[in-house]
Amino acid sequence: MQITRLFAVLLMVLEWTRPGLSSPLRPICDLRVLDHFIKEAWDAEAAMRACKDACSIATNFTVPLTRVDFDVWEAMNIEEKAQEVQSGLHVLNEAIGSLQASNQSYVLQSHVDASISNIASIRQVLRSVSIPEYVPPASGGEDEETQKVSSISELFQVHSNFLRGKVRHLLASAPVCKQGVS
Repeated sequence: MQITRLFAVLLMVLEWTRPGLSSPLRPICDLRVLDHFIKEAWDAEAAMRACKDACSIATNFTVPLTRVDFDVWEAMNIEEKAQEVQSGLHVLNEAIGSLQASNQSYVLQSHVDASISNIASIRQVLRSVSIPEYVPPASGGEDEETQKVSSISELFQVHSNFLRGKVRHLLASAPVCKQGVS
């Protein structure tokens, strides 16, 4: 698992840093790249379901909503979709990152580290298809597009569902990907 993630990230970095080229990032429209991250998120979710007591923590996590109302989604412009996905990735990164400081099992810690790394890679993939990066709202109020979960298992389930839903739909609808560039 670690080697395949490293290989995928290495390929992306090598493509972006090819010497002598001053062109912008090449779009990564192949959904198989995202499928790799979805599989790892699903593996983390399965591991946390199996871990139970050794991977429990007494706290609530704020996570993004994962449901997609396709009528509403299709009516949104790409900037609105991007903001929703990028803010959701930010919320997930904060929630999963909060586990890094806790003294958890090796199993949990390895999934936390992998998830943080994967979210960063997903942000790079989105950047490669010209999806605007996350800009925090000016107001400090809590986003209505979030919910609370009370277990690590639920946190990783939301992570997996968010990638399979909103992130996949955003990447598939990115204008540069619709132009047949891959």
